[in-house]
Amino acid sequence: MEFRFAIVITFTTLCRGCQDRIQFESIHFLRFLSVMLTEQITHAGRRIENGSFAIIDREAEAHTYTLEQWPIVRRIIHASADFEFNGLVRFHPQAVAAGITAVVAGRPIVSDVEMIRVGVSRSRLAHFGIDIHQFIGDEDVIARAHAGNTTRAAEAMAKAHGQGLLDGGIIAIGNAPTALLAVIRLIREENARPALVIGMPVGFVSAAESKAALTRVVDTPWIVTEGRKGGSTLVVATLHALLALSE
Repeated sequence: MEFRFAIVITFTTLCRGCQDRIQFESIHFLRFLSVMLTEQITHAGRRIENGSFAIIDREAEAHTYTLEQWPIVRRIIHASADFEFNGLVRFHPQAVAAGITAVVAGRPIVSDVEMIRVGVSRSRLAHFGIDIHQFIGDEDVIARAHAGNTTRAAEAMAKAHGQGLLDGGIIAIGNAPTALLAVIRLIREENARPALVIGMPVGFVSAAESKAALTRVVDTPWIVTEGRKGGSTLVVATLHALLALSE
């Protein structure tokens, strides 16, 4: 840490006398330093990742995404090696801004499955003071699902809402359409107010339909992958992109 601090001091000293440039370059450098501090990626890994992003930018050709949206789509393509997501990812107009605001504020993330919870960078979550929760394996959730002839995923979202975790939080769903349908119902009927819903369940039963239903929600920002494609890996990629955009 002392070595990095010395780099900042040396940099600003060499640029003294060019205030506009120093302000821009210092902010850029410190943002780069922040990324270094919140990631465990090596220099070799960074070169590979940057090379992958360059290939994606080159091969994706034209797209209609904004400058704020494209880093998310690009990381989804990077995680899946599937260029069809250039066009399949859809955004509520306030989605990226709402996600960044929630991240910076340290709001909780609620995921439908453990795979998402363990897939997100611990160091980046800690940097923002974010806790990530999932309840699908809890005994009380399983009992209520059996008693009500529902799914564990739906009951897990109900439990999260009961604990006040949905309001102002980021909901991350990559596996269970019933979890997404439950969140939509909680928004419409029980006044749940998530900051952002990432709806990317994968599959053949209700996956496409649940995501289409989410796009009809007007007052809650969302990011979805249209159709049957999706998955927890893509949700993790989306979260990592939002964490990076927030630094």
